[in-house]
Formats: sequence, structure tokens, C-alpha cells
Amino acid sequence: MLLLGATAGDTTSIGKALPDRAIRLRVLSYNIQIGVQTARYGDYLTRAWRHALPGSGMPAHLDRLAEVVRHFDFVAIQEADAGSLRTGFVNQIEYLAGAAGFASWGLSVTRDLRPIACHALGFLSRYRPTRVVEHVLPSSLPGRRVVGIDLGADAGHLHVLVAHLSLGARARRRQLDFVDALVPVAGPVLLLGDLNCGAAALRARRGSRLLVSAHPPATFPSWQPRLALDHILHSAEVRLHRLQALPVPISDHLPLAADIEVPARLP
Repeated sequence: MLLLGATAGDTTSIGKALPDRAIRLRVLSYNIQIGVQTARYGDYLTRAWRHALPGSGMPAHLDRLAEVVRHFDFVAIQEADAGSLRTGFVNQIEYLAGAAGFASWGLSVTRDLRPIACHALGFLSRYRPTRVVEHVLPSSLPGRRVVGIDLGADAGHLHVLVAHLSLGARARRRQLDFVDALVPVAGPVLLLGDLNCGAAALRARRGSRLLVSAHPPATFPSWQPRLALDHILHSAEVRLHRLQALPVPISDHLPLAADIEVPARLP
């Protein structure tokens, strides 16, 4: 199920047109773990109830997340909740869009277990999308999706894919092949998300237009990052600058940020 929305927030992009006819954007990928703060492995056990029942600290954690994402043009979000008992029936992506002043937002419900939980991934954008499409990823278990978003001329006609891939290597390879088949044959493309694998597995693909950073920063676990599970992949038309994991240990993943440049197309 795909949901789209717009807010009354700031509709002016913070992306900048450069003198050499390029557009600079700030993008972020963030697995927010439904706003549950995790600071050690033991928290997975002691705070497991937070994945089924509401906690008093949830609104404060969402406000902290909003302070992180407000500095970006486009944000890909994984492990959100679209409104259920465990979040006090708050649609977390819609809430973040309003709190951080994003013009547009969208989400894909990946597992609907309401009233207890409503798993989702989605995006926040300061550019109004011209097209949004949801795809079901191949998987032995239900609940994996990829969302494709077309941004307009103001964003250089950038095509963005937002995904959260499986833990199993075999399913993940099938999913990466599926995502590669969705990539347009030309034009600037980004793939953002928790891909649950390192750079070596991503580089092993053949025939993909999407490039992998030479040294992606570790993002998991957030309190002692050792694994680079979150990625921002890009086509050759996109120039990637200053890829970094932000030191914000709210979720069990650190947010992954990048500055990019996209060619500006003339009318």
C-alpha cells in the first residue's frame, strides 16, 4: 500500500543551482527503528516491548529525528511505522515531514499488523515528486519493498530508489537484481537505504549502472559502528561528495548523509 502526502511546511528546496549548470542536493538515508533508542545490544531485549506497545519517550525521539532530517533536501527512511498502537497511532513519516518542514512525503506499508504495528519505509522531499511507484521485492517472506520517486526539473530529473533489503544473502542478491532492472537506462539515479550488506557484495553485481562508494562509512551498530549496512549508490551522472555517517545514536543505525551534484537540464 502506497501513501503520499503534502504538508504546509517550507516548499522551497535547500538545493542550490551551481554556476556550471549543476544542482547540489543534500540527501540522507536513515533506518530509524520506529524511534526506539538503542545504545547497547542488551537494549534489544530490555526494550523489545517498545516494538508492540507505546512508550512515553516516543514523541521526544521523533522530535530529535526531525532535527536531524530538517537539514536535507531528500531523506530515505526505513523501519518507520505508518500509525499503530506502538506509536500511539502516529504516522511517523507524516509527522517528520510536518515537524521538519518538508513539502512532500510518501510511504510504502511493508507489513500491516494493525492495530499493533504497521511497518513502512518511505521518503521526505523538498521537491514535489512527479511520479512515485511501489514495487514488491522478491523474498521468501513478505514485507520487502522498493519505492521509485521521480523528481522534477528543479532537482535535475533525479530518479530515486528507496529500499530495505533482506538479511539473507540469497534473497538479497535477487532483490539487487530486481532493483537494477528498475534503474532507467539513462539519467541521474540514486539508490538509498539499509541494504543489509557491505560494499564488497554490492560491487560483485554485474551490469549495474549504480556505483558504490570506495569506502562507505560504518553505520551499525550506532553505539560502536563496525558494519557499513546503509548505502547511497549513484549512477555516473551523479557526483557524490562528502559521504558520512552522522554521529546521532538515536536508532541502532547511524544516518548516512551525502552531498551530491546533478546536471541541470536546460528547457
